Amino acid sequence: MPFEAINPPQFPTPIAPFSAGAKAGNTVYVSGTLALGEGGVVLYPGDATAQTRHVLEVIKTTLEAAGATLADVAFNHIFLKDWADYAAMNTVYAEYFPGAKPARYCIQCGLVKPDCLVEIASVAHLG
Repeated sequence: MPFEAINPPQFPTPIAPFSAGAKAGNTVYVSGTLALGEGGVVLYPGDATAQTRHVLEVIKTTLEAAGATLADVAFNHIFLKDWADYAAMNTVYAEYFPGAKPARYCIQCGLVKPDCLVEIASVAHLG
């Protein structure tokens, strides 16, 4: 099945060869999202709360460009640099998913840039 690349024009140029999202049929896949600005500059270094908020806003914008909303998200993949940021991430996460919660997993791992604390990728279903 062919897919449509989703790249909102207001986003900075990706630091690797990928699209912000992809829509295949009624499914929208949002790439792993970090708090990055133009040129791959890490935004809000040391602040997991602000990074999580930025990441979820980018995911929200990507979904909207594909005709979806955060309410359509069925699954989130969450990556944390440090478990010490788990509570901060969850506080912001709960604001963005106030109703039925998507399925998810959360792991601790190294991220592509040392100052990145949170990365989230999403899968949403339309209709």
